[in-house]
Amino acid sequence: MEQFQAGEIVYMIIRNPHAQDVAQVQQAAIVENPERPNELALFAHDNYFPLSDEFALFKSEEEAEEAYKEAFSSPEMDGFYG
Repeated sequence: MEQFQAGEIVYMIIRNPHAQDVAQVQQAAIVENPERPNELALFAHDNYFPLSDEFALFKSEEEAEEAYKEAFSSPEMDGFYG
């Protein structure tokens, strides 16, 4: 897993838990884990998540958008994203 520092802003692709075919790029923050001192956590949607390989995190919004396009676009949607 990539190394992060508290205070960094990252971008992740989040799926809607109610509609698995819906996803979006979401900004999140790397913070000190309030429940486990000396560990970092991901803060998004007013929740803390332990940093793990479960999350695909990107240093820039552009990187996240590109990964999103690769994962979720189809040939008939080419050009849809601008």
